[in-house]
Amino acid sequence: MAIYKLASSFPASERFGLVHQLRRAAVSVASNIVEGYGRSTTGEYVLFLGHARGSIFENQTQLVISEGLGYGTSHLRQTANDFSEEVSRMLVAMMKKLRN
Repeated sequence: MAIYKLASSFPASERFGLVHQLRRAAVSVASNIVEGYGRSTTGEYVLFLGHARGSIFENQTQLVISEGLGYGTSHLRQTANDFSEEVSRMLVAMMKKLRN
C-alpha cells in the first residue's frame, strides 16, 4: 500500500510507465507468497517466496529511479523502501526456516 500511495503522486505521464511497474511488482510480492503457500510442496513454496523477494528488489530499483527523477516525496519513498526491506528480511527468514 505504501507503493500505491507513493505512485499516486507521480505525474500522469508515468501512468503506463513507472507507476505501472511499481504497482505490478508490489502486487506480485503478496501474490507470490499466497500462490506459493497454496502449492503442494515446501520446495514450491520456497521457490515462490524467492519470486516474491525478486519483486521486492524490482520495487527497490524503481524507488531509486523515482528518486532520481524527483517523483514523490522523500518521506513516501523512504516509507516504501523501509517496508520493502522489512518484508525482504522476513522472506529470507521464512525461506531459511522452510529449508531446514
